[in-house]
Amino acid sequence: MPAFVSRLDVHSDAYQKNRLEQLENIELLHQLQARAKAVSEKRRPRFEERGQLTPRDRLARLLDVGMPFVEFFNLASYCVDDPNRETSLPGASILAGIGYVSGVRSMICVDDSGINAGAATERGFDKLTACIQIAIANKLPFIHLVESAGANLMAYKIEGWAYAGRVFYSLAKASAAGVPTFTILHGPSTAGGAYMPGMSDYNVGVKNNGMAALGGAALVQAATGEIADERELGGTEMHASVSGLMEHLAEDDADGIHKMRELVGRLGWNSHCPPKPESDFQDPLYDAEEILGLVPTDYKVPYDSRELIARLVDGSDFIEFSNRFGTNLVCVHASIFGHDVALVANNGPMGPDEAAKGAHFFQTVDQANIPLIFLNNITGYMVGTEYEQAGMIKHGAKMIQAVSNIRVPKLSFYVGASYGAGNYGMSGFGYEPDFLFTWPSASSGVMGGEQAAATMEAVAYAGAKRRGTEPDLDALAKQSAAIISHFDSQCDAFYSSGRMLDQGMIDPRDTRKICGFLLQTLWEREHRKTQPNAFGISRM
Repeated sequence: MPAFVSRLDVHSDAYQKNRLEQLENIELLHQLQARAKAVSEKRRPRFEERGQLTPRDRLARLLDVGMPFVEFFNLASYCVDDPNRETSLPGASILAGIGYVSGVRSMICVDDSGINAGAATERGFDKLTACIQIAIANKLPFIHLVESAGANLMAYKIEGWAYAGRVFYSLAKASAAGVPTFTILHGPSTAGGAYMPGMSDYNVGVKNNGMAALGGAALVQAATGEIADERELGGTEMHASVSGLMEHLAEDDADGIHKMRELVGRLGWNSHCPPKPESDFQDPLYDAEEILGLVPTDYKVPYDSRELIARLVDGSDFIEFSNRFGTNLVCVHASIFGHDVALVANNGPMGPDEAAKGAHFFQTVDQANIPLIFLNNITGYMVGTEYEQAGMIKHGAKMIQAVSNIRVPKLSFYVGASYGAGNYGMSGFGYEPDFLFTWPSASSGVMGGEQAAATMEAVAYAGAKRRGTEPDLDALAKQSAAIISHFDSQCDAFYSSGRMLDQGMIDPRDTRKICGFLLQTLWEREHRKTQPNAFGISRM
């Protein structure tokens, strides 16, 4: 097939407007990430005083230099613990992502103990659990650099304690699935947190600072009256020589990370997965930078999703499926970094034809056994008498049935709107895509604020008509303003990403690179042999 010929006018006012607005959203993302880093870095003198590395320095030393690292759940907790957008910290006090350690692709979590001593946030346990589950699903060793004050007892919620159990449950499941789990104990890990090393297959403990105990000295005294020495109670030196909890004892943080890198590198993990055959591919013909001017931040402004696809796929070359039918749904076959893929994107709301086309396409992709990538920009399925009589419900249901039951890997990106049942048909959060990332300009929800307000206004008018009265226009105006504010405040990607309704927020220009990284992760998953067992590894 000939490569796609772009019609994008990079000199138009619309292009410049889109670009400026996209850059403003990207800058906000960078500012939020910098905010969390700045708060953590304030504790650097304290870390240095204790002879420790900061959490970000630990992560940098653990990762292979020059190799890619994809951060996950980078906005988790934003506007959750602290609802104030001007002060709320993203990240849930955990740095997390997939990267390389001694050549091994791994899921890595690092407690950000520079923020509230690493105390758990409302979304912290959720983030940790989700990362372990991603490791299990994709056969990735799980490495956790631990230093945490544990649960914040002043903000105790019973559901937080209950959800925390999922972390240790997931660690047990990882070990049983043949996915090795590793811990470096850099600092304290008490109460339930002591089960982080307790449930891990391999442990490295740092002298003098590392400490794990079900009850710290204060708790022990309160519970039993015993005045205990903290190092004898749970110090890494004791665990290495007395309890047997630590297999390796490190002199300091840097030595602990060196030992972890050596340990991960000596397990022969990559020998259980053949290398992917080399395949030639061409870069897209069009610059990824142009994505910013191509895609409007206002989801009500249309654009041709083929232009976006042309900036993601190899050689800007793709073959379109059924391009004259259901034209608001664009379905193509292409490749990304040499991986055969299918992509589906929106050119407008979906009617019965688009839904039927999507269901058909998904099934052909399942038959071909290739990954399916969803580029969400959908305001929903069409409504109205014409569409209902044309079978919108049954055709939409077919699409949702198909996306729910196809067996191939699914990657979803919220690049614009993702509303209502359209989100469901396009493999939104509830449809368990293998990976789901969002752009800063995206929005999602049951519907937009204006639509919700208009719906409730119509209900009010209908109610007034039944009663034979006139609606109170002032009350309606106040109601509409309140509804718009309530809906739109929850629609934007920053808010939803803070609630972990995706796996992270990315710069739109990085979409192709992240696709390639994730596709390689999925390829290795499908070709890696693991050694599952019945109960996981138990410490003897």
